[in-house]
Amino acid sequence: MKKRVTLYTDGACSGNPGGGGWGAVLLYGEHRLELSGGEAETTNNRMELLAVICGLERLKYPCAVDVYSDSAYVVRAFEEGWLAEWESSDWKKADKKPVLNADLWQRLLALTRVHEVTFHKVKGHADDELNNLCDKLARAAIPKDL
Repeated sequence: MKKRVTLYTDGACSGNPGGGGWGAVLLYGEHRLELSGGEAETTNNRMELLAVICGLERLKYPCAVDVYSDSAYVVRAFEEGWLAEWESSDWKKADKKPVLNADLWQRLLALTRVHEVTFHKVKGHADDELNNLCDKLARAAIPKDL
C-alpha cells in the first residue's frame, strides 16, 4: 500500500512574464516540509507547474498524493484530459500551435505515472491556511535583484 501524502502548491509572478516564485508544502503524518524556489524571467503558469513538479520530485518512493492547487490551469489540465490530447497530438493544441510549457507538462506527466496523483482545486487568497502559506513562500522566492 502506497503512503498517502498531501501536497499544497502555489506560484507567483511579479509581472507576467517577470520574476517568479513557487512554494510547496509536503505533509506526511507528523512530517511537514516547506519548499520554494524562483526564476528571474518566467510566467505565473510556469511557477504553478514547478511548484507541483518540485513537490513530487522530493518524494523518495511512489506515493498516493493529494495535490491542492489554486491554479485552474494545472487542475483542469488533468480533470479535463488536456494532457492526454496534447501528448497524442505531439504536444500541439487544437489550433496546431505548440502547447505552452510543454517541457514542464512532460515532467509533471512523468511524475504522475510514478505516483497516484489526485488534484484538488482550492480557492486562492481565501481562508485555506496551507494555500496561503504556499503563496507566502512563492512570493518570498521571487528574485529581488531584477
